[in-house]
Amino acid sequence: MKYGERIREGMIVGIFEAAMLVCFAASWPFNLRRAYLARTNVGTSITFMSIVLVGYLFGVANKLVNDDINYVLAFYLLDIALVSAGVIIYIRNRKFDNVSRNDE
Repeated sequence: MKYGERIREGMIVGIFEAAMLVCFAASWPFNLRRAYLARTNVGTSITFMSIVLVGYLFGVANKLVNDDINYVLAFYLLDIALVSAGVIIYIRNRKFDNVSRNDE
């Protein structure tokens, strides 16, 4: 494979990877809004969010280890920030759930 072909192939793979991450990122704001307004953790899984977060961290590690630092890394960081916001909302809502249980 010629050098130019490898570069084009790498760019195409990067575009597909970025598109995947953009799709994941597009779904998180809806989840965050729902969780924030619900003020409860019913139907929310901290285990799921933790696994997703670890997956994104492995994606970042892959970029760093393979010296493949490009624009796609920004999408990983965006997704990590969105999932982290979900974890923060989960912690907040857990406090509301605890207060609600104590009031009963």
